[in-house]
Amino acid sequence: MSDSSRPGSVNSNDTFNISESLVPPREIKAAGQSHVSFDGLLQRPLLLKEDLKEGCGGQLWPAGMVLAKYLLRRHNSTLVNKTIIELGAGGGLVGLGIASGCKIGPSPIYITDQAPMLPLMEANISLNNLSSTVQAAVLDWGEPVSDNIPQHPDIILAADCVYFEPAFPLLISTLHELLGANSVCYFCFKKRRRADLRFLKMAKKAFQLTEISDDPDAEIYKRENIFVYAIRAKSGPNKATEATS
Repeated sequence: MSDSSRPGSVNSNDTFNISESLVPPREIKAAGQSHVSFDGLLQRPLLLKEDLKEGCGGQLWPAGMVLAKYLLRRHNSTLVNKTIIELGAGGGLVGLGIASGCKIGPSPIYITDQAPMLPLMEANISLNNLSSTVQAAVLDWGEPVSDNIPQHPDIILAADCVYFEPAFPLLISTLHELLGANSVCYFCFKKRRRADLRFLKMAKKAFQLTEISDDPDAEIYKRENIFVYAIRAKSGPNKATEATS
């Protein structure tokens, strides 16, 4: 998946010469640094650099905040001895939040995105002194997952990855590759337009989806059209070509 097709790329619609309906507008703020405590769930707030020169994935978005808060509340002590990957991490908000506030290890959390986002991920790891527990890596949706990233991880994190419609089948393909028999993907997205429901339809055809029901904030963020799902592989062989048709 090339950088021009990255979900959140500010130039993606120019490159593809496609309709604005495929890339809904977002409010872009100036680059800078943010302190994030997830409403006090972290004793020591994260310091996160936000940089939009490689696309709007370089700033913080609501779905990432929601997903991180859910995991900090409900999975604070259940991630030990788990292999964990974050997809479309941007600056690494979710993975860094989990590394700071949950019991994890001994394996590091892998925060992944396309190559242009790698310096930002690495900068935020360094800013928060998390190099011993978080590792940044390149993962392009729709491309084979490299050997330096865990195959069939126990936990996959994905927040605000439903954005650029042509990337939907690429994301489905990557989830097919990563989801093993014992894997679960915690998937959070903000519904911005009707096209986002197409992704849900594709995902429900390909995987087992369960809406998260044990989050005390659910009624609040649902009013903002934000939803959290647990995604698992269906039992028996999965057929990516059918799921993305």
